[in-house]
Amino acid sequence: MAESISSLIADTESPLVGTGHVVIYAPNGRIRKRYPEGCVRLCASEAEARATARPHEGYYAAVASGPSRSSEGFRLYYLVRWLD
Repeated sequence: MAESISSLIADTESPLVGTGHVVIYAPNGRIRKRYPEGCVRLCASEAEARATARPHEGYYAAVASGPSRSSEGFRLYYLVRWLD
């Protein structure tokens, strides 16, 4: 018997994609809209994200949604906005 399509595409590691404060490592500047999980550090608050950011080293405070699994199987965070 065939499996249901939802069981084939369900992401069991993260049932809901959340939005939160993060620090994103973007050494080439803030030009992209999505970032791999390895470039994103979760923070507990906006204040922590701002305190952790080091723009001169390529670490920027932001609000992002994720992680979400891409079609290639990567876990990505999607930029909501930068915290300038």
